Amino acid sequence: MNKLALITGGSRGLGLYLVKKFWSEGYSLIVVVRNVIDKNFFLNQLPKRNKQNFILFSCDLSEIKQVVNLIDRIKSATIQIDVLINNAAIQGPIGKIWENDILEWNRTLNVNLIAPVFLCRGLIPLMKKKSESSIINISGGGATGPRANFTAYATAKAGLVRFSETISEELKFKGIRVNCIAPGAMKTDMLRGILIKKDVAGVSEATKAENIFSKDESTIEKVVNLAIFLASDKSKGITGRLISAIWDNWNEWPSHIKELNNTDAYTLRRITGKDRNLKWGDI
Repeated sequence: MNKLALITGGSRGLGLYLVKKFWSEGYSLIVVVRNVIDKNFFLNQLPKRNKQNFILFSCDLSEIKQVVNLIDRIKSATIQIDVLINNAAIQGPIGKIWENDILEWNRTLNVNLIAPVFLCRGLIPLMKKKSESSIINISGGGATGPRANFTAYATAKAGLVRFSETISEELKFKGIRVNCIAPGAMKTDMLRGILIKKDVAGVSEATKAENIFSKDESTIEKVVNLAIFLASDKSKGITGRLISAIWDNWNEWPSHIKELNNTDAYTLRRITGKDRNLKWGDI
């Protein structure tokens, strides 16, 4: 029986790459998109597989009532989920917090944090136990450090990482792994939005975006490969981590599971004065 992966935000950007890759790896799919689109949009891009199923749902993840309804529909359509990927995200308002549209700020929090929380809460009962299931949450810029002019996005992503760490502890007895992927900058519509609003995004953000679009290579393939790794049995024992698709040597981690589980490396933590040799800062 094919494993089943649920991917949100699957119609474009990273989400569409994830859909294609997981399908090519033999997964049946539940794909969630914001707007109603023809199922053939996907099926025309995917090789025909008689033993794989493709289910498409539309849901505006900023509307929590729709998210609740989505969870009910998923429960009615399937018995078991092997992989849950919370990929859908919006950039939200760009600029100083006091100039942001607070309704858009809240909408960003709903899509990037609250909806993933609801989906995890509602769908965990459908997931296999004994280290056979995996939750993968896509992090983003601002999760590990301040990101001026992107308060909504950064706040939501930081919250998503801490949420993931926390439920990874709660799910250890079930054997369900929970990890976050730090994807790095990718050539997507979200990054292009920074260039459109570079006057309020700031020089640093605009320059980074311009540099990414000027390069031929893309990091999306690295992100997709990491997602496949975290969904597979190769990542057994790896949970509660924030993993960079670009900078972390995650292929080697399975050989160091015991050491990894005895450290707080690749997690969000407070830095104390002692950590920076500031002897005057701590008691």
